[in-house]
Amino acid sequence: MCLSAVLGGGIALSAYTYFVDAPAGQKDGNYFESATQKSKDKQESYLATGGGRPYANPMGEVDFVKPAEKVTPAVVHIQTFGSPSSRSSSQSRLWDEMFRDFFGDRGNPYQQKDDDDSDSGEVLIGSGSGVIISKDGYIVTNNHVIDNAERIKVVLEDKRFYTAELIGKDPNTDLALLKIEEKQDFSYLQFGDSDATRVGDWVMAVGNPFDLTSTVTAGIISAKARNINILRQPDGMGIESFIQTDAAVNPGNSGGALVNLEGDLIGINTAIATKTGSFSGYSFAVPANLVKKIVEDLRVYGTVQRGLLGVRIQEVDAKLAKEKDLPRIAGVYIASINEGSGADKAGLAPEDVITHIEGVEINSVARLQEMVARKRPGDIIEVVYLRKGKENKAKVTLQNVSGTTEIVKNLRSKSVSIKQLGAEVCKTSEEDEQKIGMPGIVVTKIKDGKLRKAGMSEGFIITHIDKTPITSVEELQAQIKNKEGAVLIEGFDADGERSFYALGL
Repeated sequence: MCLSAVLGGGIALSAYTYFVDAPAGQKDGNYFESATQKSKDKQESYLATGGGRPYANPMGEVDFVKPAEKVTPAVVHIQTFGSPSSRSSSQSRLWDEMFRDFFGDRGNPYQQKDDDDSDSGEVLIGSGSGVIISKDGYIVTNNHVIDNAERIKVVLEDKRFYTAELIGKDPNTDLALLKIEEKQDFSYLQFGDSDATRVGDWVMAVGNPFDLTSTVTAGIISAKARNINILRQPDGMGIESFIQTDAAVNPGNSGGALVNLEGDLIGINTAIATKTGSFSGYSFAVPANLVKKIVEDLRVYGTVQRGLLGVRIQEVDAKLAKEKDLPRIAGVYIASINEGSGADKAGLAPEDVITHIEGVEINSVARLQEMVARKRPGDIIEVVYLRKGKENKAKVTLQNVSGTTEIVKNLRSKSVSIKQLGAEVCKTSEEDEQKIGMPGIVVTKIKDGKLRKAGMSEGFIITHIDKTPITSVEELQAQIKNKEGAVLIEGFDADGERSFYALGL
């Protein structure tokens, strides 16, 4: 039942949006369409007229060569590997269905082995792109590129390759941070100011579509703060405030760079709007100012620090403005306030309309969420709002999900291998325990074995075995030692939902 829901929702979603992972190994001719312009009617002059005055086609004034030369050495190809059984996850099955619909039955794109490790028993489960953001080898990519990977391979433009360490990931923004090691410095990109970008600005997308490495395309920004409703998280904390462009982005560009003409990173390419699985005119990137904050949290704290206003909000449209007698169609409407939240303490109230945060105009829920997501618990932000048509200002202290201003570090202990279960586990962190309300044991890695056969996923937190509470690795080992027969494992999935698994030892 659950699988049908996941597949049904994913396939329906693919009719509009499509994460731009690469279908590994797919390079047949159907991917490539002729770009030759054969119709004379379609030819355009470099000189056109508008309002009675000639104007030059801007293409003649734009230099894409220099930024391309600067950017391509810092954009990497990412390949993810796992055991054959790892492909039984719901996400892998979802991708199977998508690829079958888009490309037909032309062989399984995941069934490839790594050329440099052909005897490992691993299979290629996906690929995408990443961007080196520091000389010591930190790489930002999309979470969906590396999700469920047992090994992550990073290939540089010059063909050097590395096994990357996963520093942290954030499904709420679909971002992940990796690290590779080398004695010499890496080429890297600097973050640009995504707030300074404008609709109509030229941009370039750099990545590895269809496993074609170091591919550069160009276009313009066609919209900002775009929400396309793809990061649906169980806790409702997904953040979508994408930069929309018409630069060609295809499967494999996920995690790649969106840059300005200075070669500065202004976004991480994440999704495309498509009915075919390939580029159909629009692509979407996580803005750099949000990326910068998320990866810094992952690097320093091991987890993302979310500052919350403590409000439930909705878009202001013509219908709501008329219904609530609002003076204009602008801002974001406060439907309700969480008691004791930062917004509550600062004096905000239901029916207020937020118009600015930190001096930035707010006209959509997506834009508000992005601005707040750049802050941490304890940060104080200025909020401008309308109440009965009158403008007011408030200083709001953001709180974490627990209603405090504390910064939480995801300090999990070192993982211990439990051969009997075919997994690695460690003690829960403070963040884990706040999330589920009790201590437990985190399953950090699942190999071939009992837990994988039972269908458990990495990130599951074990709280009880046969109704006995488990609060330490030692308690887990003692509980399963010399155990024979059926065992009931109770705990919480990575999304915080309580689950049960039965297996035999």
